[in-house]
Amino acid sequence: MNEPSRLAPWAAYCLVGVGALIMLAPFYFMFVFATHSRTEIFSLPAPVFFGDDLLRNLEILTTRLPFWRNLGWSLYVALGSTALTLLFCSMGGYAFALFDFPGKNALFGLVMATMLLPSFMNMIPTFMIMDALGWIDQPRALYIPGAASAFGIFLMRQFAASSIPRELIEAARMDGCKELRIYWSIVLPLLAPALGTLGLITFIASWNNFIGPLVVMRSPEMYTLPLALRSLQSPVDTEWGALMAGSAIATLPLLVLFVLSSRQLISGLTAGAVK
Repeated sequence: MNEPSRLAPWAAYCLVGVGALIMLAPFYFMFVFATHSRTEIFSLPAPVFFGDDLLRNLEILTTRLPFWRNLGWSLYVALGSTALTLLFCSMGGYAFALFDFPGKNALFGLVMATMLLPSFMNMIPTFMIMDALGWIDQPRALYIPGAASAFGIFLMRQFAASSIPRELIEAARMDGCKELRIYWSIVLPLLAPALGTLGLITFIASWNNFIGPLVVMRSPEMYTLPLALRSLQSPVDTEWGALMAGSAIATLPLLVLFVLSSRQLISGLTAGAVK
């Protein structure tokens, strides 16, 4: 093997390593700044190591915000959104993949067409519907409207079509299984990889959702974390150390979740790509 051939893998590793460091740098400095005061953060040069002001920043954070309540609402909304999305999208994907009914292709095309609509077009209709239902300032306004997402239905359909044999469903029906029993005992276990992927994507999207709470939430104690942390900012006296501490607490669960399930995410996204 010649010298350039031996150096090529190392060059690729170095390039990937540099890219990873660049992407991780904002997270590192967020955790560092969470331990410094506002004065230290804006000093020159900026601090690159951890400081001693973490407890003070947490005190400011919990004084200015009902932070732990906001954290609880974020967790509640994210879990509720994830559970409902997995339920309805798995049902819809299973129906589109393995049932035959009039207008199936046209209906599926209509569902897919909703993915072409920009999200901001839903803001005013969503507010009007939530106001008519009396759900303004209620967490249910955040997890019920998006419970059956077009992306989730598409992902479930592709995975079900490639992983669940029609013969298995027909055999279960011939044995006298009802449709709900087939769905619960046969379909859901076979959809587990795709369910894990969709659950991870939905949880992260709900946890990071800013526009939804901004539209329908009014009381600071009902804010989810992104909106609550944004309310800390002001033109004159933003406590950036406290804001970084809150952001670090909000980001840490997502980092742990992604590290633990990144392989599941990739495998679930690619499993239904090839039949």
